[in-house]
Amino acid sequence: MISQLRQYTVNRGMMDSWVKHFTENVVPIQENLGIKIDGMWVNEDKDQFIWIRSFADAEDVQKKEAAFYASPEWQAVMDHTRGHLARLEVKTMETV
Repeated sequence: MISQLRQYTVNRGMMDSWVKHFTENVVPIQENLGIKIDGMWVNEDKDQFIWIRSFADAEDVQKKEAAFYASPEWQAVMDHTRGHLARLEVKTMETV
């Protein structure tokens, strides 16, 4: 199994809007494509959004990410999504 720890710096004052948008719009797109969301957190300062998603293996990551980024649903919300984020960091981890 491969997981991605994803940490997003959310623009000041936009965390509540981000969480609503992410859970209502972005998560369903990923889940419909078979991407498993393991958990989501907001740090105490409300400027970092941390979440983890999992895949079967490296090939599964490539296949599902390609499908996600090409989907009309993502294209429809992509600009709104990116408008919330100042920075993002992704760490890929393998189960040991």
